[in-house]
Amino acid sequence: MEPLTVPGTLDSLKAIAEYVMAAAMVAGLNKKTSYRLRLAVDEIATNIINYGYKEANREGILILKADLDDRSLTIAIKDTGVPFNPTQKLTPDDLNKSLQERQIGGLGVYLALNSVDRFIYKQDGNQNCNILIVNRDDGLGTS
Repeated sequence: MEPLTVPGTLDSLKAIAEYVMAAAMVAGLNKKTSYRLRLAVDEIATNIINYGYKEANREGILILKADLDDRSLTIAIKDTGVPFNPTQKLTPDDLNKSLQERQIGGLGVYLALNSVDRFIYKQDGNQNCNILIVNRDDGLGTS
């Protein structure tokens, strides 16, 4: 699929969701897997927009790229917002703490990362790259 480039604003979330669902359809993913992937991408994109751009008084874009192979669908999200590695925000031990002991935030990211089969974060120069991968299991999207 062709990449999608959108402004780093909340108004872009609809186009992002449509792109992810179109990629899921091309991949033949079932409804549950498609929905979980869309929610995961939405959570990551929302955090990039809110924290990487808006709260940092920055403007920028998000570039989404869907790649499909026989085994998986990969959605990569690139941005130039404030660097943030979502895998370091919340640990499983944090979930066992009481609400009073727990840090504010991070639960949405934790749920997003656990909604996909694999998540990778890396920095590439001045870009953040969040990579979300869902397995197609038998290659027919019946995961």
